[in-house]
Amino acid sequence: MSFLSLRLLFFLSLLTLSLSQSQPLRGVFIDCGATVETVSDGRRWQPDAGFVSAGTPRNLTTPGLVPVLSTVRSFPLGVGVRRKFCYVVPVYRTGKYMVRTTYFYGAINGPVSPPVFDQIVDGTFWSVVNTTEDYARVMSSYYEGIFVATGKTMSVCVAANTYTDSDPFISALEFVLLGDSLYNSTDFGTHGLSLVARHSFGYSGPLIRYPDDQFDRFWEPFGESSPTTASNTNVSVSGFWNLPPLKTFERELTIGQPAPMELQWPLASLPNSTYYIALYFADNRNSSSGSSRVFNISINNVTYYSNLNVTPEGVVVFSKRWPLAGLTKITLTPASGSDIAPLINGGEVFDLLLLGGRTVTRDVIALETVRNSFQSYPLDWNGDPCLPRQYSWTGVTCSEGPRIRVIALNLSSMGLSGSLSPNIANLTALSSIWLGNNSLSGSIPDLSSLKLLEILHLEDNQFSGEIPQSLADIGTLREIFLQNNNLTGQVPNSLLGKPGLNLKTLPGNHFSSPPPS
Repeated sequence: MSFLSLRLLFFLSLLTLSLSQSQPLRGVFIDCGATVETVSDGRRWQPDAGFVSAGTPRNLTTPGLVPVLSTVRSFPLGVGVRRKFCYVVPVYRTGKYMVRTTYFYGAINGPVSPPVFDQIVDGTFWSVVNTTEDYARVMSSYYEGIFVATGKTMSVCVAANTYTDSDPFISALEFVLLGDSLYNSTDFGTHGLSLVARHSFGYSGPLIRYPDDQFDRFWEPFGESSPTTASNTNVSVSGFWNLPPLKTFERELTIGQPAPMELQWPLASLPNSTYYIALYFADNRNSSSGSSRVFNISINNVTYYSNLNVTPEGVVVFSKRWPLAGLTKITLTPASGSDIAPLINGGEVFDLLLLGGRTVTRDVIALETVRNSFQSYPLDWNGDPCLPRQYSWTGVTCSEGPRIRVIALNLSSMGLSGSLSPNIANLTALSSIWLGNNSLSGSIPDLSSLKLLEILHLEDNQFSGEIPQSLADIGTLREIFLQNNNLTGQVPNSLLGKPGLNLKTLPGNHFSSPPPS
């Protein structure tokens, strides 16, 4: 595989973007489990009740917590089931968002280790959430991703996996609207980015974030444990597509002599995957010094970029697709004839996430309308109905293939009340509807648009009115159970004489003339 096609270089003096003063953050900030609005870190944190319909708000008793970590929302684990619980957040369609989830356990499930569980964005598995090591150090854990909204809402969900042994939870959820230029080499129609590491090299102070970073990305310090040295700089950076904070360029990692500099970064061993890598450099010397800082970059002994000339204007070298596995070694080697030591200021690594797709919008809207017509519905009926497949909504079966449709609905004996929305007829791929043994009332809607429907079970409810004549127009129907409701009028003759149809209307209805037995 040739890596030459994967590497891109931008000299920042050629870009028209500038590092202007930070603007107010644009986005949605949710304090999970909170019941009142608060202002903290220069942003307005909203209580979460308007974004989620399941779970229990909990107050933590750990002393000294910042307000946003003092509450969580936890979700029931369940027995033998894998359910997702979703926050649904309004967004700008086609907007590019940094999504950040924050977790601090606070022993809400008792004096046991924090649960391990999954997190999901729309229909895409994002990552496993494992906060055990951070919590042992009395630290919160955060996860950050970059995604583009394909609709007017986005969902972020937590879900039990096979390792989850107590209730999943979440402390905070943030959606920050990003500038169009950020990470714009990524095809966000097919992929998202999941942050692995973002560091300011040679810096050992507190976390760099807003207002230094105008989008409140977290730049962690990387300097104290490094074998190389750090030096102060006064770099004038004219502009970057990814708009890193100017503070990142105030310090650097370098060595005192023109020799190879090795850096193990990221610190953690990485799973075998494809990654987006961006490395940031800016020379701290006067451009009129007469000598150039030129060096070669390799990653795990594979050439990443050759003869990089670092100037005070700055440069970023990035790859939108670079394979990594295990520990990563970055080597900066002075180019032939260069007598200036290499340096590095900052870096970002993201795992490239293949998006899982979405359920057909027409089906999503129809199911949401059906849900809203129920007085009660399964706790996990939020987010994408079908995806990820192992976390489809309770009672919902979906098709295979690239175009995801809802093909069956089975909510028998689920304690449903309310009515059955006529919008169920927009689920035109349905082959079976099982809603028996609930407390649904009102009339049976016109289902004649469901040309693939084979089975209709509405028995043991409280439906009233007449049986729709239009049911006879569904040529595929082979089973209709309507007994034990409050139906009136007459059973349509077109149904009584339909060959191959198993029709049950008695006992328990109030027809003007009983159908033949």
